[in-house]
Amino acid sequence: MNLTCIIVDDEPNAVKLLEVLVQEHTAWKCQALCYNAAEALAFLKANPVDFIFLDINMPKLTGMELAGLLPANTRIVFTTAYSEYALDSFNFQTIDYLLKPITLKRFLVAVGKIENYFTAEHKINTEQRVFFKSGKVLKNVRLSEILYFEGEQEYIRVVTPAEQFLIYRRLKELQEQLPAGFVRVHNSYIVNAEHIDQIKDNHVHIGDKAISVSEKFREELMRLVGQRLF
Repeated sequence: MNLTCIIVDDEPNAVKLLEVLVQEHTAWKCQALCYNAAEALAFLKANPVDFIFLDINMPKLTGMELAGLLPANTRIVFTTAYSEYALDSFNFQTIDYLLKPITLKRFLVAVGKIENYFTAEHKINTEQRVFFKSGKVLKNVRLSEILYFEGEQEYIRVVTPAEQFLIYRRLKELQEQLPAGFVRVHNSYIVNAEHIDQIKDNHVHIGDKAISVSEKFREELMRLVGQRLF
């Protein structure tokens, strides 16, 4: 698969190792070798790539801090000698988390994950169980059980019949990952069409919840409804 990437790491030997692994075992194009966060920011501003290899422990600006400055949809493969950052990496679009020293065997596993990610465009099936990071907890939820997502500034409220919890994401970013059947009806809401009880008076009703349908999203909702109309 022809993908583009950059390598960001303050250790020259680590950069060289990843560069060689990419060259010898993939068809990817490594577009830049960056030895600090500032170099990476400057390059990415004018040169978008499919994903980045990003070291966490770097001087002045860490990999986690750099990730927070990048667009929310930036795909990242974190590289680090420390496992304790793994949970925090889920605040971002993390494809994989590579622990140093990186072996060929582990790198090839990462190659499979990365290429599968882009082959499937990270789309998931409604019957799959997925993990949502809520605070310090990873919640395992079946997508089909979710009633709706409600955007609350920098957070999203995930609502199921059994519980509600917050995740640190934006609705637009989440929408790109959701499978067919989830439809945006408002700037603040994505609903699961399987749980819509009725559409009445410009509102989608899911149980006791009435969600207003915005004009900009009406056409997409009605297109979905039209596919299921008898």
